[in-house]
Amino acid sequence: MASRFHIDPEEWLHIGVSVITISLAFSLFRDEVFSPDYFWVVFLTVGLGFILHELAHKWVAVRFGATSYYRASTLGLFGALALAFLTAGAIVFAAPGAVYFHGAHLSREQVGKIGLAGPLMNLALAVFFFFLAFSAPGLRELALTGVGVNAFLGAFNLIPIGMLDGAKVWAWNKTVWLASFVSLLVVMFLVVAG
Repeated sequence: MASRFHIDPEEWLHIGVSVITISLAFSLFRDEVFSPDYFWVVFLTVGLGFILHELAHKWVAVRFGATSYYRASTLGLFGALALAFLTAGAIVFAAPGAVYFHGAHLSREQVGKIGLAGPLMNLALAVFFFFLAFSAPGLRELALTGVGVNAFLGAFNLIPIGMLDGAKVWAWNKTVWLASFVSLLVVMFLVVAG
C-alpha cells in the first residue's frame, strides 16, 4: 500500500527558503541592478522548475511506499548566494537541497524511477514553456527562459555522477537514461538555435 503524499509545515518552510534564495541568486545582478520584474521571471521559471522537480521525486517515492521529505541545504543555499556575489552573477551554481526517502525496501528500478521523476518534470515544463512561447507572444521572454532553465536543470541533474539523479537512473536503465538525457539536450538546442 502506497503512503500518503503530504507536505508538512517544516517542509514548506525549507521549500520556500530554497526557492526564494535561488531566485535571488539568479536575479541579483541582472543588468547590474536588482530588478523585481526579473526576480519574478526567475521565480516563475527557476522556482517552478525546482519545486516541481523536487515534488516529483517525493511523489514517486511515496507511491513506492517510502517516507519522503525535502530538506534545504544551508551550505548549498549560502554557496549559491556567495558565488553570485563573488562573480557579480556571472556564475551561479545552486544546490539548494534534496528530497530524501527511506522506510521501504526499494528496488534498483524504483530508485531509478524516483531519480528520473525530477528531470522528466523539467522536460514536461520545458515543453510547456516552449508551446507557451509561440502561443502567447506577450510571454515569449518568460516562456523561453522557462524552456532553457528547465531543460538545463533536467539535463544537469541527469549527469550520472555522485548524488545526482542521473546516477540512480544510469544504475537502473542506461537506455532510459540516454533517451531522457538526449531529449533534454534537444530541447536546450532548440532554444539556443531558435
